[in-house]
Amino acid sequence: MASEKEPTVIKKYANRRLYHTGTSSYVTLEDLAGLVRGGEDFVVYDAKSGEDITRSVLAQIIFDEEAKDGQNLLPIAFLRQLIRFYGDSMQALVPRYLEFSMENFAQEQSKFREQMSKAFGSPAFGGTAFGAPALDAIQAQTRANMQIFTEAFRMFNPFTAAAAAKAKQDAASEPAKADDLGDLKRELTEMRERLDKLSRSK
Repeated sequence: MASEKEPTVIKKYANRRLYHTGTSSYVTLEDLAGLVRGGEDFVVYDAKSGEDITRSVLAQIIFDEEAKDGQNLLPIAFLRQLIRFYGDSMQALVPRYLEFSMENFAQEQSKFREQMSKAFGSPAFGGTAFGAPALDAIQAQTRANMQIFTEAFRMFNPFTAAAAAKAKQDAASEPAKADDLGDLKRELTEMRERLDKLSRSK
């Protein structure tokens, strides 16, 4: 089985120039944005220190895109809420949830494109307004994402698993420990099956 393609290496120099090692040429942030849109994966390293600065470069691309007229994707309310999560006890969960939601949104994008096309193209909405069907579809997807993510977190949360195991151990007698372990494994299997069904039913 062929291995996955290695990400392209981009080097950033002190003069802020970005060097594409694959094409042996200098590129701009706009060029890197084009690579992302084209599905090409890359990593950015500081040419002097060797530090991986991919995150900050991607953030800069988003900042530049947001600064363009008509390109705004991130609502102000979302940005404010995101800032509030920094330092919050839920901070560790936010990246995975956002990644999880975007992955699901990307997988369902053909359905959303169809919904949005109908909404935008409908004479009832003047061909421009964002129609209720598209909005309902997005809200339904968000609710489904949250349900799946919550189920997954509950299943894989080490504290929840430990508490459940301890409760079973305390309630059971010594000879019944093997049976308890079997019950726990069956419950875990059932939860995984429910999670798979939820994913497929979206």
